[in-house]
Amino acid sequence: MSDATTQPRYDLIVVGFGAAGLSAALTYAEATEGRETPARIAILERSSEEDRGGATRWTGAFLRIDEDKQLDTDWAEHVSRVSGGLADIEYCRTVERETKQTLEFVEKHGVEIAFEHFPLPHTFAAGRPSMAKPASPRGGGASIVEHLGSALERDPRVDIHYRTEALRLTTTEDGTVDGVLVRGSDGRTRRLTGRAVVLACGGFQGNPEMLARYVGEKACDLPLIAPGITNNRGDALRMALELGADTAGQFDGIHAEPVDTRTNKADSVLYGFATGIFVNRRMERFFDEGRDTWDNTFEHVGYEIWKNQDQEAYWIADAKTLAIPGIMTSLLSDVPPEQADTLEELAGKLGIDAEALEKTVAEFNAAVGPGEFDPTRLDGKATVGIEPKKSNWATPLDTAPFIGVPVTSAICFTYGGVRTDLHGRVVTPSGTAIPGLYAAGEATGLFYHAYPPATSVLRSLIFGRLAAHHAAAQHQA
Repeated sequence: MSDATTQPRYDLIVVGFGAAGLSAALTYAEATEGRETPARIAILERSSEEDRGGATRWTGAFLRIDEDKQLDTDWAEHVSRVSGGLADIEYCRTVERETKQTLEFVEKHGVEIAFEHFPLPHTFAAGRPSMAKPASPRGGGASIVEHLGSALERDPRVDIHYRTEALRLTTTEDGTVDGVLVRGSDGRTRRLTGRAVVLACGGFQGNPEMLARYVGEKACDLPLIAPGITNNRGDALRMALELGADTAGQFDGIHAEPVDTRTNKADSVLYGFATGIFVNRRMERFFDEGRDTWDNTFEHVGYEIWKNQDQEAYWIADAKTLAIPGIMTSLLSDVPPEQADTLEELAGKLGIDAEALEKTVAEFNAAVGPGEFDPTRLDGKATVGIEPKKSNWATPLDTAPFIGVPVTSAICFTYGGVRTDLHGRVVTPSGTAIPGLYAAGEATGLFYHAYPPATSVLRSLIFGRLAAHHAAAQHQA
């Protein structure tokens, strides 16, 4: 407990320098601008200034929006469907309602939203042409970090504390959160006081102990998809649980993606896999590569490779895939696919069993059913009499050159986190808000069973703003 008579040093303390934290801090700064007594804002960042931004800095920050900057109108219901009704549908509808004005907010600060980044024709489900071109900031998430971060750096009311770890929340005698105990780069602890705290420091994907505890066996085998994720240590979850906060989201659920093993480049994801096949180290197919569009399956591929395929798989395709316009940009690696005139030669380049690969490809080719191959839609061209089935885009791999990429699964973020209300306030199991405590972004739990993508950065920005608006309104007195 702390002394309730102590004058707080800050009006708002934000833990985390990613999309959620930056959105919260900058929104609060704008909402309190011009007050007779200037508001004071602190931002705590585990990393150095050079590495600031957590996961946001490294992501492409794809946005599931149309050209009017409206969220995909099916997203809220999509989340509800895949979660079996467990996800907070009103939270999702809040994301939908707040999308346009939130994107206008970041654009006002210099972030440019572009609609030309991702050329894959079968993106975001056939039948919704407005979603065929997902947007992203020019420069990806790093643009958000630098533009919003620069605006905060220019504000004399804002203190940014780098290389600073949040250890524990402090409270007054009545349970109101009034500060954070922190540890600086010198190893010493000190208390920062504040009228409110926003937890915006990500999930627990960078904490091996928490991953093992919640995600389970073999969690230690999951590489991080980007360096900034190292700082997502579960601090928000740990500190909020100490105060009796409730949780949300699937705690053994993760968002994982298939990445190229030949490079150390961050976010080297293989997206355009639907027209080829995956095989494991025994050269066996293990997944229906065409069961849906890539955006609804890439996470499941990643999870399967980690959970059941010993973190080793290979994607194999041929000239028909190479002929798809823009397909090569769907491999976000800095190393092009291995290429060869024969499957035997390709196997040699990949270091895999040529005879076993040829046998699997021959069986797959023989199982391809009739129909016209059309990569721009769910074409229904499927295999017959083979397991696993390929439900769409099943075309024989019989035309040189053949291409291949060795892949493993990398973790992006965790599903489980703190539960909040629609103002971003952290709540207890009874739904009671903990006074003075907010959370936003991946620190908060939402997803079960699947993550309908291109919304993680978006929801972080939105709920950072909602938390800040609520806190600023509370602090008018």
